[in-house]
Amino acid sequence: MKERVQEALDKIRPALQADGGDVELVEIEGGVVRVKLVGACKGCPMSQLTLTNGVERVLKQEIPEVERVEAV
Repeated sequence: MKERVQEALDKIRPALQADGGDVELVEIEGGVVRVKLVGACKGCPMSQLTLTNGVERVLKQEIPEVERVEAV
């Protein structure tokens, strides 16, 4: 599952990097994926929206086993 999550994050990464940010996979525990938003995403007031409407939506779409995505 880790490889599938990394592949899905690689699809999202260019959009985040275009705005000066990025996302790193921290861990997967059951259906919970924990990620770290870095760069410009780290302090951005829109980061929670990016996490839920961007990262979580894509991961759930690509990998049905993903229940939720949390930022650490």
